[in-house]
Amino acid sequence: MPSEPGARNTALLEVAGLSKTFVSGGLFGTSRPVVAVEDVSFAVDCGEAVALVGESGSGKSTIARILLRLERPDAGRIVLDGDDVLDREPRHASLSYRRRVQMVFQDPFGSLNRTHDVAHHLARPLLRHKRATQKDVREKTIVLLHAVGLEPPEEFISRRPYELSGGQRQRVAIARALAVDPDILIADEPTSMLDVSIRMDILTLLTDLKNERGLAMLLITHDLASARYLADRILVLFRGRIVEGGPADEIVVSPAHPYTRALLASIADVGRLGPEPAEAKVDRIDRADTADSSDTGCPFAPRCPEAMDVCRKTDPSYRTVGSRRVRCHLYPENAGRSEE
Repeated sequence: MPSEPGARNTALLEVAGLSKTFVSGGLFGTSRPVVAVEDVSFAVDCGEAVALVGESGSGKSTIARILLRLERPDAGRIVLDGDDVLDREPRHASLSYRRRVQMVFQDPFGSLNRTHDVAHHLARPLLRHKRATQKDVREKTIVLLHAVGLEPPEEFISRRPYELSGGQRQRVAIARALAVDPDILIADEPTSMLDVSIRMDILTLLTDLKNERGLAMLLITHDLASARYLADRILVLFRGRIVEGGPADEIVVSPAHPYTRALLASIADVGRLGPEPAEAKVDRIDRADTADSSDTGCPFAPRCPEAMDVCRKTDPSYRTVGSRRVRCHLYPENAGRSEE
């Protein structure tokens, strides 16, 4: 099973051979299996940000739910700091695991209880995980609000979610995740439901937290621009598989896989990412044909403007291209392979 390029042996989080299949239909229709995640492997080191990028239905949110132990994988391993989590805790995640792996959800309003004030949302995890006592919980709540840029904290501590803007609510959600001092933060489209004018503020906040606290992050996004800004490495997902992975700048400036080029071309303002890569103008993404690929060939072949006969007959293996790993027949199997 190939490992993700750039992964280190001492990674904080290692995912190996992760797979998940759901069954759709049934009742009045014919049920059929839908592969959401297929043999996904990657690693995230301490203080590193990795982005999972792909269109809707690519499997990125399913991977996040599996890592949060909200879904059980059909196969694969999750290793956190050397511990095989699924082997040690096969059914439910321990309180310790939930402390170490925290989530920032896409919808900040939906993830907060509108009947409770900000103090409640932050005090609850502090007390539940014994990060504070009743005597000092207010003080630590104020410290958290300061850490996420809600100033002055005393003005926000008694407000309820509906009294906050979208950006302020997302900052509260981030503060809640930070309350238990996690090792890794999973951010699922953390800016997609915010006004464009404040998206950069949230990405900058996450970047500062990563750098100042050595916090590992897994960013789930469809936006290569956000991924490049925050992440050190990008993993591009198509139909539940990693088709390209490597340093963020290289992926965005010079994408190797045709699907990565399609994602880049679908961004409205490519100029904000830097020079537009050569051959980026491929067909725009059309989800209607995602189920038309052959069982034996490359799943992207029906949509690929560079598809060859071999693409329709044989599923490509991973090929090393410089510092990246690409699953595509456009590159020979020994392309750029080092002598390591």
